[in-house]
Amino acid sequence: MRNVLIGQATFGADVLKGLLAKGHAVVGVFCPPDRGGKPDPLKEAAQAANLRVFQPRHLRDQEAYDRMVSLKPDLAVLAFVTDIAPAKFLAVPKLGAICYHPSILPKYRGSSAINWAVINGETRTGLTIFWVDEGIDTGDILLQKEVEIGPEETTGELYFNKLYPLGVEAVIEAVDLIAAGKAPRLPQDHSRATYDPPCDEKVAGLDWQKPGREVFHFIRGCDPQPGATTTFRGEKVKLYTARFLEEAHEKAPGEIVAVTDTGLKVAVKGGALLITRFRTKELGKVKAPDFIQARQPKAGERFGF
Repeated sequence: MRNVLIGQATFGADVLKGLLAKGHAVVGVFCPPDRGGKPDPLKEAAQAANLRVFQPRHLRDQEAYDRMVSLKPDLAVLAFVTDIAPAKFLAVPKLGAICYHPSILPKYRGSSAINWAVINGETRTGLTIFWVDEGIDTGDILLQKEVEIGPEETTGELYFNKLYPLGVEAVIEAVDLIAAGKAPRLPQDHSRATYDPPCDEKVAGLDWQKPGREVFHFIRGCDPQPGATTTFRGEKVKLYTARFLEEAHEKAPGEIVAVTDTGLKVAVKGGALLITRFRTKELGKVKAPDFIQARQPKAGERFGF
């Protein structure tokens, strides 16, 4: 079976290495153009394996289509693709294309599935390998795997510790099933589908008036990107690495309850948060002691005002 891999970054590189280790033939690799400095890890891995590498500006370009046709592929494997791959391009492989998505589809379609699962306080999520069609994460399901979301786990921790390594394994397992002629195509129940916008700066503003647990989940879900955004003395500040504390108080949401050696204890409805990492334009991303030393926050001051 002639496979084409489309992807980028270390995830794409690890998928490529795994496919080659299992003896799967990869006849070509598509990855984004170089953007200065060090080349993409997928490109490096492909070159190390003496594979043909293509770096079209966009997958919708005629060049990309022509390259795909020239490879005469049986299957396209999408491993972390952020560009739009048009239907014409993905229709070239005889068996179609499969894609990794970090949620249990049809729930949490879209580019920020992990963020929103954490923001919404989910306790479980997972990944899906699906057959690509013309919709956004709407194709038939090939396989799925579930994982637990820890009570204090951030989006970054959930991805790198669980969904990344399990995802690499799942993509390789899916190709194994296709090569053996045993890969299912299970239609999604579109009536159960959810779709959220990208979790970016447009949605990163933190609302201190929400219930404390929701504020906590929002900070976790925006960690490490885009960072939950608030203000302190009129300066934009991003918050990371928070813990929820079951504490009774009569403070206003966003008010600093205490300045400690490990972080700032901030009031929320129904408890408090211990926040231990911050980012400002001037300081960059720093631990709490550095933020405290630079800004000298005092109990009684408030974030968001």
